[in-house]
Amino acid sequence: METQNKTLSYNPATGEQIGESQLHTVDDLKEMIKESRVAQIEWQRLSVKERCKRILKIKDYLIDNLDSLSKTISDDNGKVRFDALATEVFPAIMATKYYVKNAPKFLRERSIPASSLVLINKRSRIRFEPFGVVGIISPWNYPFAIPYSEVIMALIAGNGVILKTATETQMVGIALRDAINIADLPKGLFQFINLPGRIAGEGFLKSGIDKLFFTGSVPVGKILMKQAADTLTPVSLELGGNDAMLICEDADIDRAVNGAVWAGFSNAGQSCGGIERIYVHQKIYDRFMNRLKIKVESLRIGAPNDYNSDIGVMTTAKQVNTVKLHLKDALNNGAILFAESKTEDNSANISTPKVLTNVNHNMLMMREETFGPLLGVMKVENMNEAVELANDSLLGLTGSVWSKNHKTAMQLARKIKAGTITINDHLMSHGLAETSWGGFKESGVGRTHGELGLMEMVEPQFIINDILPRVKKNIWWQPYSKELYDGLKSIVYLFYGNSLSQKIKNLFKPLAVILRIFKK
Repeated sequence: METQNKTLSYNPATGEQIGESQLHTVDDLKEMIKESRVAQIEWQRLSVKERCKRILKIKDYLIDNLDSLSKTISDDNGKVRFDALATEVFPAIMATKYYVKNAPKFLRERSIPASSLVLINKRSRIRFEPFGVVGIISPWNYPFAIPYSEVIMALIAGNGVILKTATETQMVGIALRDAINIADLPKGLFQFINLPGRIAGEGFLKSGIDKLFFTGSVPVGKILMKQAADTLTPVSLELGGNDAMLICEDADIDRAVNGAVWAGFSNAGQSCGGIERIYVHQKIYDRFMNRLKIKVESLRIGAPNDYNSDIGVMTTAKQVNTVKLHLKDALNNGAILFAESKTEDNSANISTPKVLTNVNHNMLMMREETFGPLLGVMKVENMNEAVELANDSLLGLTGSVWSKNHKTAMQLARKIKAGTITINDHLMSHGLAETSWGGFKESGVGRTHGELGLMEMVEPQFIINDILPRVKKNIWWQPYSKELYDGLKSIVYLFYGNSLSQKIKNLFKPLAVILRIFKK
């Protein structure tokens, strides 16, 4: 809730006020970018290893504050305490170790092997230049883990960072700010800003940010991309998913059921890479559904601070209403409520996990991102049909294939149009620091995490050095002549001719034009 100069934060499960955050302006943002740009010059001068050494201090802080950080995330977001630890704090710790260990290798300046003897005297090197000051706009569903890795990668790469976390989870943003500030960073290099979402993206782009990272909805992502075009500001967009789970006839049914429940309902279903659509081979459909019903109905839905709760509350009333809309649309168009969890909790943002059958791709829940605890299940005759249905979406973030035959699963995985496909698992790939995160189609542009994510934080620069001494001019420099034309043609034939006789015939003809490079 925004007041004139601050944002009030409330626990979505209890409605209790848990803190407040100073509200900033676009003028504040401009000043922060200015300060960060000055500090970034100093920061960039340090070696990657020295930057990593300073960043590593954050890991120790996270470990020392596991409980308090998990509690802050749970209180601010509504997810259960275990999810806060398992999917937010723990992955952040692993990511820190990974980037500190591997960034010096990924970002090292190195030579590039020559591609042709014709230009063997031209030796190329690649180095990586930080963008300068990058902006990060992060969401409320994983308010710690998502921005954390992006901030760490940006800093290690030599950038300054301005972080804007979601209005709904400002207490997590402040906790993240405090964690990052443990590192010995130049003053002003990393800045935390609380801007209303409606003005944040345009504010960043019009204030001279050098690159913008945004995680959020497809409509907002499209708006930002259009605005960024005016200044050709590079953007990285992660815009959500409507993920498909493909269950083969030889799948381990118990594992598939457990995976569907976790990846579909953890964080109250508010995971852009969570399962929303399930396609089950007809031969195991009934067995799968019977076990799924038992598992869903046994979930414990309740207070996020209760360690025995399996599912907490949704973060916002707006998102609860989206789930209700998708549910109503499906039921009105023939879907059947097959299974539902029970709860005695009457919190406003409680949304009990539900499984629907008799669904089809005309329903909102099967075409759009529901972002809540709602699963649609369809029976398929074969896995080719499952692949076609999985790809029948404008989104393509992640997907999964469940089978005991890993060869078959790999073949099916390659047919799914999504950025990440897991086999016999789902959703957890965001916790793999080495595995880049991003999607196909309207799920976004660019990648975060891993080596590819680190490369999003820098601009490659090539330096080409001519090592041949006494050269006065290249073959292709003026003045031109018929002899020069014929000489260049003979070089083409010698090195790239279609036959051995053509190469032999032109073996000595290039010599005359090659010697030309030493003449004034």
